[in-house]
Amino acid sequence: MRSMLLAFSALVALPALALAQPVSGPYLAGGAGVNIRLDSTARLSGGTSLDGTPVKAKYTDAGAVGLASIGWGFGNGLRAEVEGNFRQNDLRRWVIGGTVAAQRTGYAQTYGAMVNALYDINLGSPVTPYVGLGLGYGWNDFRGVHGQVGSVSLRGTGVDGALAYQGILGAAYSLSSVVPGLSLTAEARYYGTGTPSINTTAAFIGGSAHGTVRPTNDNISGLIGFRYAFGAPAPVPPAPPPVAPARAVIDRTFIVFFDWDRADLTARAREIIREAAVRAQRETVTRIEVAGHADRSGDPAYNQRLSQRRAEAVAAELVRDGVARAAISVQGFGESRPLVPTADNAREPQNRRVEIVLR
Repeated sequence: MRSMLLAFSALVALPALALAQPVSGPYLAGGAGVNIRLDSTARLSGGTSLDGTPVKAKYTDAGAVGLASIGWGFGNGLRAEVEGNFRQNDLRRWVIGGTVAAQRTGYAQTYGAMVNALYDINLGSPVTPYVGLGLGYGWNDFRGVHGQVGSVSLRGTGVDGALAYQGILGAAYSLSSVVPGLSLTAEARYYGTGTPSINTTAAFIGGSAHGTVRPTNDNISGLIGFRYAFGAPAPVPPAPPPVAPARAVIDRTFIVFFDWDRADLTARAREIIREAAVRAQRETVTRIEVAGHADRSGDPAYNQRLSQRRAEAVAAELVRDGVARAAISVQGFGESRPLVPTADNAREPQNRRVEIVLR
């Protein structure tokens, strides 16, 4: 877990490369890291004098975990995927009936398949946290397990499957500015299965007996990996540095801004239009260009009509302020000429505008 926290801190500290976009369509993901298998508890059974003897298995702190998945993003933060996974931990100590076994060897593996449902929490930054739940089937495989207590030697081996379940907490760091659709991921997972039935042989003076043991299986994992979304759009390039226009052009250009999906004029908009009308009547002006614009949220055809309505509203206000209608040209550009370049469907206040240029 400590390794997981350090990895997550390093991920967050990376410089921002690109804002994360919701996953839409197919993707591949994979990761590897450290698995901590919690102490297993069970009781021996099988018709011997050892029936009911409690057994506790302790595992090494640092086991291995690896997984791969294929999934689909629905474009709204929800994702669904199918995952294959593998975990292994070596046996560190057996405690049989309260006595620490003199010999302890072997290891436990768990592998299986899961169906996961996940939700990405969009923070409008390069880092996107996510949570998830999974359900599937996992096999427990015990190899070379051996413990010696007094004159009794216990050996366990076998493979048994059971229902598997997991909880996922992670974060993805967008690397789309390097490779569109690529993200670096860091995760903490809880993974568990039902209790498997493992064959056990007890050898003692005068004979031997066969039985079973049903150990618990609970795991905490920390993983680092990558996710690649197919067909992800390239990031919007940064806006080029503005070219400083001539002083006269700056003085004779007026910009009126609008609320989202609105074409009516605010009190501040009317003040700006009145100032433009006064300048147009006071100075030598051959024509007045009124150009309407919209941001990229919504349908392009609708935005084209909205930009035209905004331009007409400004032109009508200029006429009310004393400007001749014949001197005004009106045109709507929709979302084709943004003041601030954005991704599709992004709301940007500076792109919801009408420009008044005195020529």
